[in-house]
Amino acid sequence: MIVYSNTISGFNHDVDQGIIAEKVHNELNQKGFYNSINEIRSWENSLFYMKNVLYSPSINQDLNIAIEYNIPNTSKRVDFLISGYTYTENPIVLIIELKQWEKAERTSREDIVTTYLGGSNRAVTHPSYQAYSYAKTISNFNSYIGDNNIEIKPSAYLHNYKEEYRSELENDLYTPIIKKAPIFLKKDTIKLREFISSNVKKSDQGKLLYEIDHGKIRPSKALQDAISSMLSGNDEFYMIDEQKVVFSTVKTLVEKAIINEEKYTILVEGGPGTGKSVVAINLLAEFRHKIVNYVTKNSAPRSVYFDILRKDKYSLNYIKNLFKGSGSYFNSSKNEYDLLIVDEAHRLNEKSGLFANMGENQIKEIINASKVSVFFIDEDQIVTTKDFGSINEIKKQAKELGSMIFYGEDYNLTSQFRCNGSDGYLAFLDDLLQIRDTANYDGFDGDYDIKLYTSPTEMKEDLKKLNEINNKSRIVSGYTFDWVSKSNNDIDVFDIELKDDFKAKWNFSNTQTWAIDKDSFDQVGCIHTSQGLEFDYVGVIIGKDLVYRDNKVITDYTKRAKTDQSLKGIKKNNNFVLADKIIRNTYRTLMTRGQKGCYIYCEDENLSKYIEFRLNKVLKKNN
Repeated sequence: MIVYSNTISGFNHDVDQGIIAEKVHNELNQKGFYNSINEIRSWENSLFYMKNVLYSPSINQDLNIAIEYNIPNTSKRVDFLISGYTYTENPIVLIIELKQWEKAERTSREDIVTTYLGGSNRAVTHPSYQAYSYAKTISNFNSYIGDNNIEIKPSAYLHNYKEEYRSELENDLYTPIIKKAPIFLKKDTIKLREFISSNVKKSDQGKLLYEIDHGKIRPSKALQDAISSMLSGNDEFYMIDEQKVVFSTVKTLVEKAIINEEKYTILVEGGPGTGKSVVAINLLAEFRHKIVNYVTKNSAPRSVYFDILRKDKYSLNYIKNLFKGSGSYFNSSKNEYDLLIVDEAHRLNEKSGLFANMGENQIKEIINASKVSVFFIDEDQIVTTKDFGSINEIKKQAKELGSMIFYGEDYNLTSQFRCNGSDGYLAFLDDLLQIRDTANYDGFDGDYDIKLYTSPTEMKEDLKKLNEINNKSRIVSGYTFDWVSKSNNDIDVFDIELKDDFKAKWNFSNTQTWAIDKDSFDQVGCIHTSQGLEFDYVGVIIGKDLVYRDNKVITDYTKRAKTDQSLKGIKKNNNFVLADKIIRNTYRTLMTRGQKGCYIYCEDENLSKYIEFRLNKVLKKNN
């Protein structure tokens, strides 16, 4: 999605008239994107400097430009693009990332610098890396670019940057990435002009930008589909911004820890779809030749990875040495592993073993066993009373074991890479489920397909058609239906029976790879078999444990299935606040499994009417 486009001469005119920032602001608002007063001021500043660069006889004033291009399937936007043809008539698009930085400082971390942002010094990606990663992501997602051999050439322009700090950004440490994406500072206006004029000569009449903006978007890669290639050393996901900061930080710490026999613990926070698992698997691939494990309590993603890797001829022994359950370390010796990567750390249990009678504390045991331990955590995805993982507990155990803790804003993953890249969708869900009040009461940015059904059968039929495309659509449900089929294999016995003759069995009686099995669509998944995985489209059955009464969304833990162990001990301990949190978290997690869309059916008619009212506001806002 392009927010503003024009010829260079038209853009220059809007800048001269003092209306460029207003136009960008209005276009973003119309498309459902919130922008702050600081963002408006940054456009006024940066776009004035770009006008000074472009207003030159050496640059064709009929070339087309675009401002604030939203990268498909992400919440990221490219600042400035210029399109046209080279001297040899080849199509080309320049990406120019605009920064208002006055200074920055080098770091020892790959492609990472520090600069003053948001009231403090922050670790961020080098501007050249940011521009390069955006260019590669656009190329990966946009079919038109690949099919038509369009060159995407990234660069960065820091128009306020002070000359005395040039060596910090142009240090030899960053030479490889600067070669891929040149950087231009305050005194480099003429160099930037030459870069533009030497690369783009002839106007394309806006055709390239139009086709890129309206061209076919390649299907988003699911992590499970790319894992084999990643473990072979291939780049499948170009980590963006804070993802790269986390990756480079961990990489540096592992290298230091191996040499110096030191201990480090890194806490990485991030909501659903922010790329926690992508960073985790990239780290696993990076250190696959070291003593490293990818650790999850939840067996579903491990089973899916196992199945895919086995099909790609990886040996079972190799896979088992890479992927482990969280209860594998109570007998491990100190610093036995170079790196333990703990995904879904909020799902860790206190003790290990089938009867919780082994070991002392899983968090303590993991930190003890590794030189470097990385915990990817989202406390809003705690979904059972046994979920023990918390930021405070990890910090406590790291301190007691003498492991240096890395935690804070630099290690927060905030950008959305699922749900068609809509950051606002998660905030909308929090407001919808009344987990917390947000600014997204009436909708969210981006193009995410969310639908409400009054018939579960109709929802299933629509999802089945989508699933026939690539086997990446599934139905999931809150655990409000007894697992009858566990002890009765009769073909006519069903666990879930709803109106309109909807009948289905729970999935986990016969497979751990329901999420990718070719014949599993008719079965319904639950939180335990879908958390940590993703689909193109997900259908969510909201059971009677979530209802709408007296203008409030309320939970009822007594409506959970008798076979459900998620709320075990709630009544005995009178911990009804925790039960409420678990039920809301469960549906929030289920409703964020879809990359492209979420379809909803509610058993409670009042809840269905409430959600319908809220979705009508979304439609009204987006139209």
